Amino acid sequence: MLLEVVAFVLALGVLILVHEYGHFSVARACGVKVLRFSLGFGRVIWRRQRTADSTEFTLSALPLGGYVRMLDEREGPVPADQRDQAFNLKPLRQRAAIVAAGPVANFLLAIVLFASLAWMGQQEPLALLGSPKPGGLAERAGMRAGDRVMAIALDGRSWRDIASAAELQWPVIEAITEQSVLSLQLADANGHGRREVRLDMAELGTREPDLAAMTRLGLGGPLREPVIGEVAPGGPAEQAGLQAGDRVLEVDGRMVTDAAQLIAGIRAHAQTPAAQAQQWRIERRGQVLSLEVTPAVVVEGESRIGRIQALVGSAPQTVRVRHALDDALLIGLRKTWEQSWMTLKTFGRMLIGQASLKNLSGPITIADAAGQAARVGLYQYLSLLAMLSVGLGVLNLLPLPMLDGGHLMYYLFEGLSGRPVSEWWLERLQRAGFFLMLLMMALALSNDVTRKLGLH
Repeated sequence: MLLEVVAFVLALGVLILVHEYGHFSVARACGVKVLRFSLGFGRVIWRRQRTADSTEFTLSALPLGGYVRMLDEREGPVPADQRDQAFNLKPLRQRAAIVAAGPVANFLLAIVLFASLAWMGQQEPLALLGSPKPGGLAERAGMRAGDRVMAIALDGRSWRDIASAAELQWPVIEAITEQSVLSLQLADANGHGRREVRLDMAELGTREPDLAAMTRLGLGGPLREPVIGEVAPGGPAEQAGLQAGDRVLEVDGRMVTDAAQLIAGIRAHAQTPAAQAQQWRIERRGQVLSLEVTPAVVVEGESRIGRIQALVGSAPQTVRVRHALDDALLIGLRKTWEQSWMTLKTFGRMLIGQASLKNLSGPITIADAAGQAARVGLYQYLSLLAMLSVGLGVLNLLPLPMLDGGHLMYYLFEGLSGRPVSEWWLERLQRAGFFLMLLMMALALSNDVTRKLGLH
């Protein structure tokens, strides 16, 4: 729990700091006097001000946002000798630039993080896939265990080379939400014998890339060889004579191609009326042996599954994925654009009812994700930070009062009409925006709670 809190507060602090610094730096560049730069809202718990006339930097008690307070006639009297530093008296283009700078700073942070991660690189599972789920879309399309994904295309023409299994995730999500056709170029483990398959995501019947959709898609995970790992003392595996390092060749006369297939066969054994022994053929140090293995029946919830009480499957093959600096920058730009566009489309679909409002996440879900990413490592934590920065940038550009996007809409009206939005309209729009923000926060928090309770 402590790790989740620390990881969440750190991530939130970085995102808010970058966002507000965007407003602050452009305001200063435009000659606007900044009165206060605050991380958090509410009671001030720390402050620093170099001189009485300089910017006051503060840390406040509620770390769920921040603000940059500028000299402005609408918020108080402005001395005559400082009127040229007042925000509201600056040209329209400068006011718009100051407001837009916050979300832009978040996008720039995402680009830098994505690019840095691509440049640093890391070991990732090779895009060598295990057995597809029986009856799933992938199996019906002709995919099989041992297929290596060499390239993908969302339109069937613009192919993108694939180096690791992780690079498949985002195109799959995008194809599901668009209900488009995802084309894959497949080969064997050595990259030979290329062929093409097409996955028509419209057959899934949903635009939600959730667990149910992924199950119907049935795409295999990274290939793991059917090798036995650690064997629990006294369990069915030990009783049958299995040892760590044994490679399973056949079960009941059926050839075993990967660990996923073997695990599925063990689990499904509990569905048979009587717990009969399975006939296994294994390879041990160059010798082929025959063993009888009777999986134990375990009840999980309302399901009966088979277990042999041993680790099944070797670690997947990995490859170090690292890009040159110029390529890494392009990857950072591409990922930031793709995720920004996807986030914006998701908001639009929720608005017209094509996507579930359950997609909204609040602080509890984000804290859980931050804690899990921090446990895995710095690479995953920075990846999450980049994605959150994209989300914050898109959210702030939504044309809702109280958000940066709402203020930009005011300026668009002013630019087109030649006059600012009236105080009467501003007051009512701000009230409506405040209500909408409360509604979104309440819905996001409700989604968090139902996820935590397992009700989603």
